[in-house]
Amino acid sequence: MRKSSKKNLTTQNKSVIFKLKAKNLINDSLLVSINNLTLEDLISIKLELSANHINNRPYGFSLWSKASYIMKDSLIRFALSTTNSKKSAARFLGITDSELYQAIKRYEVAELLEDNNNVETL
Repeated sequence: MRKSSKKNLTTQNKSVIFKLKAKNLINDSLLVSINNLTLEDLISIKLELSANHINNRPYGFSLWSKASYIMKDSLIRFALSTTNSKKSAARFLGITDSELYQAIKRYEVAELLEDNNNVETL
């Protein structure tokens, strides 16, 4: 009989969609609309909406230099929320386990790994 270990699991109730639905920030209709857009379109829309709040003047924030950080943070969050272990997440991303652990610390995504059902952790 195989021993089950919940310690290594990273996806138990970790879905970003699940958490955003629980907060009533998204619904199925919005998800259908999002599914019809490209990732590039989604990023452009989010940037445009953010720029509207600051009158299209993001002075002091170097978007170009932060783009890599933002993208890697998103990739780590996605990998951790859709795989069943940190080892699988590392393989999915094409990095070593050690690199993943360093990235989890660097991008401060440890809250995804907490073993609780609290929706507020995202």
